[in-house]
Amino acid sequence: MSNSSLVDYVCLSPNFTGPRENKIDRITIHHMAGDLSVEVCGNIFIKPERKASSNYGVGSDGRVGMYVEEINRSWCSSSPENDHRAITIEVASSTKHPYTVTAAAYEALINLLVDICKRNPSIGTLKWKADKSLIGHPEKQNMTVHRWFAPKACPGEYLYSRHAQIAADLTQNILRSHLGGILTDRDESHLVMSALHPLHLHVHHSVSQLTGHSHAS
Repeated sequence: MSNSSLVDYVCLSPNFTGPRENKIDRITIHHMAGDLSVEVCGNIFIKPERKASSNYGVGSDGRVGMYVEEINRSWCSSSPENDHRAITIEVASSTKHPYTVTAAAYEALINLLVDICKRNPSIGTLKWKADKSLIGHPEKQNMTVHRWFAPKACPGEYLYSRHAQIAADLTQNILRSHLGGILTDRDESHLVMSALHPLHLHVHHSVSQLTGHSHAS
């Protein structure tokens, strides 16, 4: 199992369980509740007494940090069961509701997610229904949030309200790379709508729709 090549800074936390007990099949995005750099976040996670970590962090400047390798479970979501299956990502934010993130951090988050999903086919494209009852059904929804496992605001309303858009942006980026950047405006509109209703969305299926070619399963 590999880690992201987009990482700018590494500070491996002692707060992890390894190796994972389950395959990676979901993403959990968190907010830092502070405008922290990847170095400051790493300095927090390096302390054993914090009993907390994440796989990755994204600073407000768009730089990416790694604190727990993907092969291992981070201590991030107040749910060992979730974290054994999730790649967890902390994103720098403002300190108060709605915990906004910068454009640079959002763009870096999308790029990181694209990289993660490409390297972990068990995740595939992201699917979001905002439905806690779908935990454990990654074929229907493979994004989870910290607030489902503990009385927290995480990931903050800014990121939470954009989970469907995050799924759509990731799908668009993945398909752009598959098709060599030849998507039309009509294609992009189709991709956004597909990501918002993702039950039957798979990369090869969408590629075949857009190119007119079929793929044998």
